[in-house]
Amino acid sequence: MKKMSIGLALATVMLASPAIAGDVAKGKSIAETICVACHNPVTGEGNMEIYPNIGGQKETYLKSSIKAYKDGQRSSPMAGIMKGMVMDLSDEDIDNVSAYFASLK
Repeated sequence: MKKMSIGLALATVMLASPAIAGDVAKGKSIAETICVACHNPVTGEGNMEIYPNIGGQKETYLKSSIKAYKDGQRSSPMAGIMKGMVMDLSDEDIDNVSAYFASLK
């Protein structure tokens, strides 16, 4: 019974905290060179009130958002700026930077 309880607890933690797919170290490098213009690469907070806090967001949300900006599927006031910032990112770069910001508190 004790083993079952421990197994159940581990399964719950694993489901609540999905594994990060991208390379956090490579993502940090991207954040420090590209994202730093608008988002603090240490916390993910926006450098100004108009920029959102992306630190600690779900990796899948960040990936889909970046890809939507890159593909021109977003129409927010910042869409043009974001598209310019992410247009040269590969899918692997997007995975990595998403993993990095998702890893922040």
